[in-house]
Amino acid sequence: MEIEIPCVLMRGGTSRGPFFLADDLPEDIALRDELLLDVMGSPHELQINGIGGGSTLTSKVAIISRSALPDCDVDYLFAQVSVMKRTVDTRPNCGNMLAAVGPYAIEQGLVPVQGKETIVRIRNINTGTRVEAIIQTPNGAVSYEGDTRIDGVPGTGAPIVLCFEQAEGSLTGKLFPTGQRTDWIDGVAVSCVDVAMPVMVVHAEDLGKTGRESAAELDQDKAFLARLESLRLQAGRLMGMGDVSQSVVPKPVVVSAAEGGTIRSRYFTPHSCHKAHAVTGAIAVASSAMLPGTVSHSLMQTNVESENAVINVAHPSGQIAVSLEVRDAINNPKVVRAGVVRTARRIMKGSVCVPAPASIVA
Repeated sequence: MEIEIPCVLMRGGTSRGPFFLADDLPEDIALRDELLLDVMGSPHELQINGIGGGSTLTSKVAIISRSALPDCDVDYLFAQVSVMKRTVDTRPNCGNMLAAVGPYAIEQGLVPVQGKETIVRIRNINTGTRVEAIIQTPNGAVSYEGDTRIDGVPGTGAPIVLCFEQAEGSLTGKLFPTGQRTDWIDGVAVSCVDVAMPVMVVHAEDLGKTGRESAAELDQDKAFLARLESLRLQAGRLMGMGDVSQSVVPKPVVVSAAEGGTIRSRYFTPHSCHKAHAVTGAIAVASSAMLPGTVSHSLMQTNVESENAVINVAHPSGQIAVSLEVRDAINNPKVVRAGVVRTARRIMKGSVCVPAPASIVA
């Protein structure tokens, strides 16, 4: 017996996945996760029996509901569905999928159109972060067409502005979860930073890399990946997250120097290199670049110690610009606000068919 679940397949930023209304999924978490694994076709390298794309970037799920909070319109729960394991991780946020939450919420009737632009106030359930998304809504409906181009996605689209507030300490509750701006693990300097996404930042040269390698080149170096994972596991414990071997956070990031107000980043998800860059990860990397004493800051070739700056995070497909407001970066740092521009697209809507769990059949 199969069941049909209404969903909309959407691209958000450089990620893609199905969007569901929370009411259309089981309340029981274990049962919900089993359904999501069947929806995506995991575990299988091609996810051939589901709608996943065989990549961490296309094996993501967004679950949306009305928010009970007076200052938020919708709640957004992100789920990272493993491609090769039968696991679902709801600890991290995904800023790329977040770009499609506003359009989805408007088109589902959860948020009314406000004019030529509509502000959707989003609470990310995973981290407690609140985000304002500015959606283009001319003629009373969401518009996906525009001239905005983001690296890693072909063509152009309507701009979606994401303004992150209270992103500091998204999962650990601390900007520097270890209490240090730089730690040493196995003789390697790392910076553990939590802004929108917990990350472990390491200088490429300390791992025998230039930082200019392609994602494919890095993924082929199994010894490098093993060493990076060893550092990540130890960093997870230092950050108070315990055993992170079955979690996708913290995310490891390999950085190197670039020109001007730019830092070069290779972002891992966490066991393969992102072909572009996660939005939340870019915010974390850019924030660390503005904070003296971190691995990232030491590589910046321009002064970024003002309270407001735009940091360009270069990645394998181009770059992403992050607008930041940081106060008292030297003594008592506070990341007040972060903003990025993304695009999104509705790809398909309808229902996804999955085998009915035994409990539902009974």
